[in-house]
Amino acid sequence: MTEPVHVIRRLEKALTDHDFTWSLVLTGEDQTDKLATLTADLRGPVSTTGDGKQITSGFSYWGIGPTIAWANATSDPFYLVMKAGTESFLRHWRKVRPHLDKGGYHFVSLGIGTGVKDRTILEDLRRSNPNMFYVPVDMSSEMLRLGTVEPVRSARFPIEQVLPVQLDFSLAHNMKELGQMLGRLVDDEPLLYTLTGNTLANFEDDEDLLRLIAQALRPQDRLLLEVASTTRLDQASADAAADEYHQTRAFAEFVTSALRYNTDLKIENERVKFVGEIEDDDALLVKILWQNDTDAEIRMGLPDHTEVPLPVGDTIRLYTTRKYSTARLKRLTTACKLTPVEAIQSQFRYQRRPNPFGLELLLLAPEGAEEADHTLADDIWAR
Repeated sequence: MTEPVHVIRRLEKALTDHDFTWSLVLTGEDQTDKLATLTADLRGPVSTTGDGKQITSGFSYWGIGPTIAWANATSDPFYLVMKAGTESFLRHWRKVRPHLDKGGYHFVSLGIGTGVKDRTILEDLRRSNPNMFYVPVDMSSEMLRLGTVEPVRSARFPIEQVLPVQLDFSLAHNMKELGQMLGRLVDDEPLLYTLTGNTLANFEDDEDLLRLIAQALRPQDRLLLEVASTTRLDQASADAAADEYHQTRAFAEFVTSALRYNTDLKIENERVKFVGEIEDDDALLVKILWQNDTDAEIRMGLPDHTEVPLPVGDTIRLYTTRKYSTARLKRLTTACKLTPVEAIQSQFRYQRRPNPFGLELLLLAPEGAEEADHTLADDIWAR
């Protein structure tokens, strides 16, 4: 009696060289649990500062509506921060790439975004490892489908070497399970994890997220981290950071989309506030809020068909982001036992007047890696 052929092997053969736009996703979570979490977050306490009710990071992109809104925002020619970020990534990656050329890495993309940066990384990594796996990970299955078009179909990366994973990697249990699964998948071969597009800054506890990722790294693995940076920490700079996101209507449509598609709240853009603050004297924090600035209570219907009152002045935090100082990055990486192998920083150039903002790309090694010695870290942070 012949051994049965597993369905995954049959699928690999069935999908190869087929023109239909099939996509496979390994789903790691019950979506009803995610909806319950979102509903609970929208029941938070009353706050006039965006510290009560909230839509946490992954839910900003969760569902087809927010995914489309994000795609529209990233293609908006008036969203200059996005354009500048894409251009600077290409320059930065060229300088980081030599550290990875001979590693034979597989690629794990945490938060896939548009897939443009993933395509650049894939094309280069594949030259030294034609049999590499590409594992994009995102809480939103719709974002996975959207984001893999660019690196997979446009770059003609073999679909049988792609494993999209639907998972909220900000949860400790999920990140641990992901790391263990990937270890079984590739054995001792190295993994390059990436967290680009300033995704780290979108989480309320950025240090906790970075620590979860660091704990999943084996000595042979590396983490490519991209963050927005600032050379100034004053209120004027915080206000300017908030204003960057206020300049494009498409971005406002994106940050309100999760609220629009998951509640019955009538969204008017003039009630969306962009607030810049100095955080812990080493970063600029931007909170984007919806606020009831009327003179009467508003009631908001939730996905479970209940209502929550929104008193005058109450807020819902829609989005969180930051710009990091060098001191903050050093503190974060040290706390998470990560050592920089390389760090490239550049300032934005799309304004005529001097701009304190830019992007930084760091290649990080975990504690115990041969490449991760403290003299190298000291040299990088001293630049």
